[in-house]
Amino acid sequence: MEPSVYLTGQILLAMPGIGDPRFERAVIAICAHDTQGAMGIGVGATIAGLGFHELLAQFELDPSGVPDVPVHFGGPVEPRRGFVLHSTDWGGQDTVDVAGKWALSGSIDVLRAIAEGVGPSRWLVALGYAGWGEDQLDEELTRHGWLNVPGDPAIIYDTDVDLRWERGFKAVGIDARLLGVGGGTA
Repeated sequence: MEPSVYLTGQILLAMPGIGDPRFERAVIAICAHDTQGAMGIGVGATIAGLGFHELLAQFELDPSGVPDVPVHFGGPVEPRRGFVLHSTDWGGQDTVDVAGKWALSGSIDVLRAIAEGVGPSRWLVALGYAGWGEDQLDEELTRHGWLNVPGDPAIIYDTDVDLRWERGFKAVGIDARLLGVGGGTA
């Protein structure tokens, strides 16, 4: 089954009652989606007790010039692997442009650039990612579970993490407070 639209550069929102507690109220920036599968970075939750300064210290980078922002839960796959989702005004050795909306980097050069004040103008750090195998996301999109919305960088960078899920629904005219977990009967 080949999808009619690939979602690279879109945002996925978990519907209420998705059935997997790891994805309750998930907001995922899709960074790759093709015939081989899909990959995205969760931007809707942070990891309690882990700040950016602690992460920089692990790489012996001076954190004094940057804010100690929370680190995001990027997803359940490879939860010790780090990623930086960032604006397209910076690029490093492994940076991937995501549909001209944001970029994704996963090597230490982006952390070093941020610490030195010469990195991307907008960024967030995440551990782990959400991944889907061949046709898996396409199949999940045919059932109740996910809603894809336009990949608006403002949802990622200009919205408090606790409000991103609601803002994503609002972007397509849905009041998330009115969403139910179960279906009715007729």
